[in-house]
Amino acid sequence: MSSPSSSDILVPNYPFAAVAGQAPFKLALILAAINPGIGGVLVSGPRGAAKSTLARSLADILPLRTGSEQHPFITLPLGTSEEMLVGTLDLQKVLSDSQVSFNPGLLAKADTGVLYVDEVNLLSDTLVDLLLDVAASGTNLIERDGISHRHSARFVLIGTMNPEE
Repeated sequence: MSSPSSSDILVPNYPFAAVAGQAPFKLALILAAINPGIGGVLVSGPRGAAKSTLARSLADILPLRTGSEQHPFITLPLGTSEEMLVGTLDLQKVLSDSQVSFNPGLLAKADTGVLYVDEVNLLSDTLVDLLLDVAASGTNLIERDGISHRHSARFVLIGTMNPEE
């Protein structure tokens, strides 16, 4: 008998319904999934309260987009820079080709999905303000040296935090 290959090994997934308790947080996530116009969910609680597990499991219960593909679920890394978040404009391409060249950031990748921020209270105020502005408007605007690019950034914002940190 041969040993399983890496493609045969299943990655465990922690289904939403498998988490006991946390009824208010579960309800908030379900409501945000049903109506993204709510804007998002922020939950505060101690370590081990299944905050991250529930937030990540939301991706599995979101309705499928057309074509049977899942909505994107993007996790914002703690060391994220503003450029990683909003994206960048390639000024060299503008100067040489007279075309705006946009390299998408995490906000563009999260469009129509979920943007998850673990330990949101550890983010800089600048990034928090930017996230809230884009989440409220549904549009990300990047401006640099008189050149701008705008794109849709409609996502459910989920933040978790430990009040002890």
